[in-house]
Amino acid sequence: MITKRIFDILVTSVALVVFAPVYGLVALAVRVTLGSPVLFRQRRPGLHGRLFLMLKFRTMTDTRDSNGHLLPDAARLPPIGRFLRATSLDELPELVNVLQGDMSLVGPRPLLPQYLPRYTPEQQRRHDVLPGITGWAQVNGRNAISWEQHLALDIWYVDHRSFFLDLCILLLTIRALLTRSGVSEAGHATRSEFLGNPPSESN
Repeated sequence: MITKRIFDILVTSVALVVFAPVYGLVALAVRVTLGSPVLFRQRRPGLHGRLFLMLKFRTMTDTRDSNGHLLPDAARLPPIGRFLRATSLDELPELVNVLQGDMSLVGPRPLLPQYLPRYTPEQQRRHDVLPGITGWAQVNGRNAISWEQHLALDIWYVDHRSFFLDLCILLLTIRALLTRSGVSEAGHATRSEFLGNPPSESN
């Protein structure tokens, strides 16, 4: 939608200016506590599953075990990282992705590329729209809900998306950020890996 793209550009341009001091403070905090690089870059599937380079502030260390393997997320997530994730400040650099046209302010969150072959054809439809910084699943449980619920909410958004719904999601996102609800799945630093659907659900 042209209106959605214009809205994304206008809001993102203003946000980049308004949050410039916050960018600087967060970048400094990450540099001092975690070192370089300050930004975390990772390929994620976007519109129609095409990969793009998503930007975030770094939240984890590169601590490894004696065999050179990275430690579990929980062991590599220091207090500054937990704070950035709880407040979603780590996602501020994604505003650049929005300006570049790889993301929108609102849409299904871009997940990991290795999940692509694990989706059912119905779940694949989450890539029929641009991924978003926030989305319907993020304001309805975020990481605290099951993968099946999360993906179903993504598809619901694809089928019911509108400019008014996007405005509602943005407002609900502010509430979710203030309450810090659904930041992580029980027993995980963020959430468990999506391993696919049970045979009875994927047939």
